[in-house]
Amino acid sequence: MSHSGSSLLARFFDRPILLLVLTTIFWGGNTIAGRLAIGEVSPMAVVLLRWIGVTGLLLVLYGRQMQAEWPTLRRHLPLLIATSVCGFTGFNALFYIAAHGTTAVNLGIIQGSMPMFVLLGALVILRSPIRPLQAAGVVVTMAGVAFIAAQGDLSRLAGLQVNIGDALMIVACVLYSLYAVLLRKRPQVSAMVFFTFLAVIAAITSLPLFAIEVAQGTLQWPTPKGWLVIAYIAIFPSFLSQIFFMRGVELVGPGRAGVFINLVPIFSSLLAVGLLGEPFHLYHAAALGLVLIGIALSERKPRKIAPIG
Repeated sequence: MSHSGSSLLARFFDRPILLLVLTTIFWGGNTIAGRLAIGEVSPMAVVLLRWIGVTGLLLVLYGRQMQAEWPTLRRHLPLLIATSVCGFTGFNALFYIAAHGTTAVNLGIIQGSMPMFVLLGALVILRSPIRPLQAAGVVVTMAGVAFIAAQGDLSRLAGLQVNIGDALMIVACVLYSLYAVLLRKRPQVSAMVFFTFLAVIAAITSLPLFAIEVAQGTLQWPTPKGWLVIAYIAIFPSFLSQIFFMRGVELVGPGRAGVFINLVPIFSSLLAVGLLGEPFHLYHAAALGLVLIGIALSERKPRKIAPIG
C-alpha cells in the first residue's frame, strides 16, 4: 500500500463517529439481509456459511496470535463456548428464522431494545443493581416491544396473538443479553483474538443446526443472490462492524460508543422502507419512540449532589 493510502486508512481509523455510524448502518443492514435471504438460502445455511466466512477471514489475520494466546483461551473453554453459543450461534439462528415471520422494521425495532435485555440479564445473573431511572427505561422500552409484538393493538396480547417472528426475535434478544453478561467474565486476551475464537466456536456449533435443517429436508443451498446476501452478512455486519466498533470503543470509551447502538433501529427502519418498500405504520413510530426514550432514560447519569460547606 502506498504512503498516501496508508495515511488515508490511518485517518479513517481515527474518526470514531464515522466508524460507529458505519457500524450501526451495517448492523441495520443485517435486518434487510435477513429478509432478502428468504427464498434464496435457508436460515441455518446462512448461519453456518456466515461463520465459516468470518472464521476464514479472522484466522488469516489473527490465527498466529490466537495460537500464542491458546493457553489462556483453553483455561476458559466452557465460558467461551457458552458465550459464542448465546451471542453468535443462537442469536443469529433465531434472527434469521424470525426474518421469515416478521418485517425488517419489526426486527430492527425489537433488536434496538437489546440494551434493556442486557440490563435485566445483569440484574438476574450478576445481581447488578438497577437505578430508578433505569427501571423506568426498562418499562418504557418493553412497552415499545409489546406494542410491536401486538402490532399496535394491545388487546392482541391478552389473547396471546403474537407474531411468531416477533416472538422469536424477543427470545433472540434474551440470548444476546446472556452473551453480553458473559462478556464481563471474558479472559484477558486481545479483543480480536477473543472475537476470532468465538467465531471458530460459532462455525463448529452451527453444524448441528445445519444438520437438523438437512434432516428435515428444509435446507436450501444459496442461489447466486443468496451468496451475495451471505457475503454481505459475513463482511459487513460480522467482520468490519466488529473491527469498527472495537476501534470506536478504544477511541471514545464503551459508554459513548454504546449510545450509537440506539441508531440501529432507526437505520433498520429507514433501510426497510427505502430498500424493501415495507410499510411504516403509526404503531411502528410509537414503538420506536418508546424504545429510544426508554434507552435514553436508562443511560442518563445520576446527578451528583455537591458537598455542603
